[in-house]
Amino acid sequence: MSEISDVSPREGDVPIRPQPPRSWRERIEQVADATGTSPGRIGLGAALALVALLGVAWLVRPAAAPPEVALPFTASTVATPLTTTAPAPLVVHVAGAVITPGLHELAAGARVADALAAAGGLRPDADATSINLAAPLSDGTRLYVPVAGEVPPPVALGATGPGSASGADFPAAAVNLNTADEKELDGLPGVGPATAAAIITYRQEAGGFASVDELLDVPGIGDAKLEQLRPLVTV
Repeated sequence: MSEISDVSPREGDVPIRPQPPRSWRERIEQVADATGTSPGRIGLGAALALVALLGVAWLVRPAAAPPEVALPFTASTVATPLTTTAPAPLVVHVAGAVITPGLHELAAGARVADALAAAGGLRPDADATSINLAAPLSDGTRLYVPVAGEVPPPVALGATGPGSASGADFPAAAVNLNTADEKELDGLPGVGPATAAAIITYRQEAGGFASVDELLDVPGIGDAKLEQLRPLVTV
């Protein structure tokens, strides 16, 4: 086996250096020589290929989100103010056996007891037992409080009773179903001449009303009309 000797470069020998890398221009010229074309055409072709690549990338890009999706959602926190209208007050006319008869202003939803309090209360000679303190009032109502032993005046012609929009007159004293005549009964709300005559006929045949609820036995009077008449009549 031969031995490998150490060979050192001799003095004066020029070292072999690797060739420097070629520039892009040299490479393009080499390709041009190999393909029989010019470097300018190769550069133009490369530029066109780059433009085509950018065009394809533009065409396949994802679609942009619509503005209403891209914008952040903000919930409205502005509260709509609630507007409430206070009910209008009532003006009623209190007459008869009261301390201060005349016009009195009351709050909406007032009843006969409120009107009598506004009128200073009852006089000592007032017939307190014949007054329905719970009867509701409407604007423009006229209340009449009779003196003890006095027959209360009939309800005004065309009256529709308490709580109506027309505000017709009605007596503060309840109408007695067993003693009222046809004119008094006809003045009650929802009671016309035919119903008033039917009430009197029933009273005569039954020997009088034992309770207000017996009005349901009178032709022409149902549950709704009974509830309308209940605060205005007595037996």
